Amino acid sequence: MTFDPLTIRKDFPIFGRSIRDGKRLVYLDSGATSQKPSVVIDAESDFYRNHNAAAHRGAHQLAEEATEAIESARGIIADFLGGATDEIIFTKSSTEALNLLAYSIGSAAKENPFHLKAGDEIVVSEMEHHANLIPWQQLAKRTGAVLKWFEVEPNGRLDLSNMKSVITDRTKIVALTHQSNVLGTINPLAEIVKRAHEVGAIFILDACQSVPHMPVNVTDLDIDFLVFSGHKAVGPTGVGVLWGRASLLADLPPFLFGGSMIESVTMTDATWAPAPRKFEAGVPNMAQIVGLGAAVSYLTNIGMQKIHNHEIEITQYAISKLQEVEEVRIIGPTDMNLRGGAVSFTLGEIHPHDLGQYLDNSGIAVRTGHHCAWPLTRKMGVPSTTRASFYLYNTIEDIDALITGVRDAQKYFA
Repeated sequence: MTFDPLTIRKDFPIFGRSIRDGKRLVYLDSGATSQKPSVVIDAESDFYRNHNAAAHRGAHQLAEEATEAIESARGIIADFLGGATDEIIFTKSSTEALNLLAYSIGSAAKENPFHLKAGDEIVVSEMEHHANLIPWQQLAKRTGAVLKWFEVEPNGRLDLSNMKSVITDRTKIVALTHQSNVLGTINPLAEIVKRAHEVGAIFILDACQSVPHMPVNVTDLDIDFLVFSGHKAVGPTGVGVLWGRASLLADLPPFLFGGSMIESVTMTDATWAPAPRKFEAGVPNMAQIVGLGAAVSYLTNIGMQKIHNHEIEITQYAISKLQEVEEVRIIGPTDMNLRGGAVSFTLGEIHPHDLGQYLDNSGIAVRTGHHCAWPLTRKMGVPSTTRASFYLYNTIEDIDALITGVRDAQKYFA
C-alpha cells in the first residue's frame, strides 16, 4: 500500500475543522500529543456503549466481554513490541510507568536482586525528559545511590567517549530516552545496552518518542524495561504501557496495592498475583486500553517502517528549509543520521513564545518552552525553543506553511 498522508488525514476527524477564523489546521505538535483516528474514538465509544463492566471481576457476560477486550489489547501491544503478553503492564501514563519502576526498585528488600544501597549508581543522560530524570533523582536521594549521566555534545548527540567511567561495576540502573523529545536525536542503544549488561545493570528505555514513530522490538534491542504513552501513539489519553522481562517482573515488588493484584489476603498479610496483575491494582482504564489496542492495530496496518520513512523525508525537508531562513538556529542534529521527526529551533532574538503565538494566529500549532527538559535546554545554551514535531498525517504543505509563518514572523517582529 502506498503511503499517502493526505489519505491518512481523512481518518482523523480533527483535520476536518478549521481554526482561527477559518484557517486550515497545521498540527505540528505530535511530540506533545498525537491526534486520534476515528477507529480509536469509535473503539472507546463502543466499549462504553456495549461492553462496559469491571474487567477481571465479574462472572456475568459484560464482565467477560470487558476482560476479553482488555486482554485482546494486551496481546496486540505485546506483538507490536515483540514481547510476551504477560510482560505488558497497563498504567495511566509513561510517567506513572517510570515512577512504578523507581518506587518498586526503591522498596526492594535487601535480599531482593533489585535492592539499591548507598554507593550504587544510576545512570541517565542530560537529554532526558523530566519524567525519566526526576524519579531517578528521588530514588538516589532515598537510597543513597549516586546519580550519574552522559553529557550532550553541542551537535545534540550523547558523548559516549567515557562510557566505561559513566557505567561502572557499581551501576545498577541505566535509564535513557530512545529519541529526544527536544533534539530529535535517536540514541545508539546497542553499545550502551551491552555495557550496562556487562556490569550487571538493568536497562530502562523511555520510548515515548520512538514507539509511535518507528519499528521498536524489545527482543532485538535486548533491553530490560520499556515505557511508552498511548496518547502519543494516536491512542487515548490516560493509558500507558510498561513492558518488562518476565524474569525481572517476577522479582520486582509491586507499586500500588489493592484489588486484583493479590493472590491471597489475611488481616495481617497478603501475597501477590503474578505479573502483569501484580502491577495493575484497581479497575483499569478499560476504554482507554481498548482504544490503545485499536491505535496500535491502526499503526501496524499502515506499517511502522513506512511511517518512519515518511517522517525522515519531511524532517529532512523541514531542516533544509529552516536553514535557508536567516537567524534560524536549529538545536540538535542537522543531519538525518539517527534522527527523528522533531525539530527545535530559535529565531534570532524573537522569544519562542512570541513566535508560537504568531504561528498560532496562522493556524500552525507548535510547542514552545523548555519541553520538560530544563537541564538539556540549559546545556544547549537556550532558555527555550520552538519545536515542530511531525507524524504520519503531516505533509510537505504543512512544512511549507511553517516556513512561510516563520518568515512572516521575522518580518513582523523586525
